[in-house]
Amino acid sequence: MADTAQYLTLGIDQELFGIDIRNVREILDMRPISKLPHAPAFLLGMIDVRGAGYPIVDLRTKLGLPRTEPTDATRIIILDVPVKGRTLGVGFVADRVFEVTGLDADQTEAAPDVGGRWQSNYIAGIGRKGEAFIVVFDLERLMEADGLPLADLAAGKAA
Repeated sequence: MADTAQYLTLGIDQELFGIDIRNVREILDMRPISKLPHAPAFLLGMIDVRGAGYPIVDLRTKLGLPRTEPTDATRIIILDVPVKGRTLGVGFVADRVFEVTGLDADQTEAAPDVGGRWQSNYIAGIGRKGEAFIVVFDLERLMEADGLPLADLAAGKAA
């Protein structure tokens, strides 16, 4: 019998992604975000959640997609993201959040190596749910490439 892991499924543009449910703290409705001067395009700013500050990442921009205006379905997913041996609280903006679903380990494949400029380093695997493919994020690799001082932002040391 295959091991089954639980994933929060979310939509960005027309694609379906998964985040290991063990990394998810909570899901929030979209709310005003305080902008940070000179931040990279994918870093929307900071929000306060019950007295704690969280940097907010626009997944669309992070994945190289054009930014869009939030809709009623837009959500902020507060996550525990491993970064350089530490766990940091970070919020991801997703176009929509669907459900928690199980993926069997034997139904999850590695990202295809097609060469070229396609960035697959943030993909932990690709699972199947019925006819759909779910791209599972490797959160650490997704966040480490930019050299952004998320640890300082999450600790409230933003300039």
